[in-house]
Amino acid sequence: MPARPSPPRLTHFLAIPLVTAISRPQLQHSLRKFKDAATQPNFTSSLPEGIPDQAIRPLETLHLTLGVMSLLTLERVAGVLDLLQSLDLEDVLAGVKPAGEVNRAKDSRTSETKTGGGGQVSREKTEQRPIFITLQGLHSMHSPVKTSVLYASPLDPDLRLYRFCTELREVFKEFLVSESRPLLLHATIVNTIYAKGLRKEGGSRGGRGGRGGMKKERLELDAREVVREWENFTWMESVRVEKVALLKMGAKVGEGSEEKYEVEGDVDMPES
Repeated sequence: MPARPSPPRLTHFLAIPLVTAISRPQLQHSLRKFKDAATQPNFTSSLPEGIPDQAIRPLETLHLTLGVMSLLTLERVAGVLDLLQSLDLEDVLAGVKPAGEVNRAKDSRTSETKTGGGGQVSREKTEQRPIFITLQGLHSMHSPVKTSVLYASPLDPDLRLYRFCTELREVFKEFLVSESRPLLLHATIVNTIYAKGLRKEGGSRGGRGGRGGMKKERLELDAREVVREWENFTWMESVRVEKVALLKMGAKVGEGSEEKYEVEGDVDMPES
């Protein structure tokens, strides 16, 4: 039986950064409140000592991932950056209609045909209006009975944010690692991969007489109570999407001891 091919080495990801001048104080307050509660003993019954501090993601790492990439050459990186800088985001926004507006747009076009098209400018201004994000709740990436990742979701009642992101995925599809699952827009709040997990005896190495290894296990928690208690919590409210960015995998400690992702390149969103 042929060996299963190795997964591609992920190097970059396309994202919407969530930390802006407006969102920063909101997110700082929200993360502090959550961390103060989550790190206390018995915050969740499955972790008597509370969620480890290292498992709660730092402020500067918060983002929405649109897709991941394996850019193993400088030419591939340059290709993505060229495409990013050439984006006409006003045009992308104009093509993203909120749910329920398709039929109204058809009616509007019919009306314009009869009246000479007087509503064109007004409609374009509406379609190109900025996208604002409100982050709310706490959800489990896996079954909440046994999970290692908790995230906040952007409120998107008209699906305009989701459609904008799927349009961008289409633009960059030749560079994105293929993904069969639908896009899940989320901001990771807790990921226990960054915390010290439990260790147990692993299999011995080198046969009989070999030295037994210690296998690191990912820490998991029963998040059912946590998800219920934080389902209506607002992390940030009505924050305009300011940039689309290409970020390097692996957050690193930078200036001011803040852990963040290195920006390979970004482009500003239109303000109006």
